[in-house]
Amino acid sequence: MSLDYTELKPRIGAQLHADKTALVSGEYADEIRALLVERGVLLVRGANMDDHEQREFTRSLGDLRLGTFKQEGEEGLLKVTMDKKENPEYAAFFPGTFFWHMDGTYDPLPPFATTLSPRVLSPEGGQTEFANTYAAFEDLPADEQAYLETLQVVHTMHAAMFHAVPDAGAEEYATWLGYPQPAYPLVWQHKSGRKSLVLSTSGSHVVGMHPADSRDLLDRLMRHATQEQYVYRHEWEMGDVVMWDNTGTMHRVRPYDPDCGRQLHRFTLNGEEAITAVA
Repeated sequence: MSLDYTELKPRIGAQLHADKTALVSGEYADEIRALLVERGVLLVRGANMDDHEQREFTRSLGDLRLGTFKQEGEEGLLKVTMDKKENPEYAAFFPGTFFWHMDGTYDPLPPFATTLSPRVLSPEGGQTEFANTYAAFEDLPADEQAYLETLQVVHTMHAAMFHAVPDAGAEEYATWLGYPQPAYPLVWQHKSGRKSLVLSTSGSHVVGMHPADSRDLLDRLMRHATQEQYVYRHEWEMGDVVMWDNTGTMHRVRPYDPDCGRQLHRFTLNGEEAITAVA
């Protein structure tokens, strides 16, 4: 039996209609991986997976990431929260997640995909938004696509955090500056044959371009890629499981009360390919 799903929006997202047992077993793993790349974001309502089930479901789709954060030691579990007592290392960088980004722009192989499930919801706000950077690139004029394929962008932690923590002190700046500052192609030629824009708040500047023109270009592309037709906003319900293709989407959380205890549990798959320029 093939995987049953409903598209959430024409250009992004799909809701899966499948039994939890079948999902956890990996019965639909190949179909889910293909659909994830095609649609960017997948949702299962009422899955009600515990940590073990969510871990096994994620593991069925690829190579589970372990131990990137100190608190990611429980076989890949990362507790997404602003509570510094619960997860101090992650909470220090949490302000950046309110801005459009892709994960792992400092890694040679950015994570392939992530699953997320709520444990405590915020009374207001706290929605998670996703933007399809495959579709955003594919809708650009051919001449602009060709031009963008020639460009590289430097990514820095400073660029990602500067607007998120405007009152940062010298110690925080020193931490940010200690991260790698790689240069990546602005357009990713994936092994699948598809191309996507490599956009994120970590994008500092275009290599070889005047800073003013660089900022104008990156800001314009960010506005283009986050237009309504490319964005899915997820309203969380208990029991949800959401997964996204980190290599072809950006994401961000909408503001909420930092003291409300909101917490989601996350498992991530290791990257499978480097960000490669168009040949």
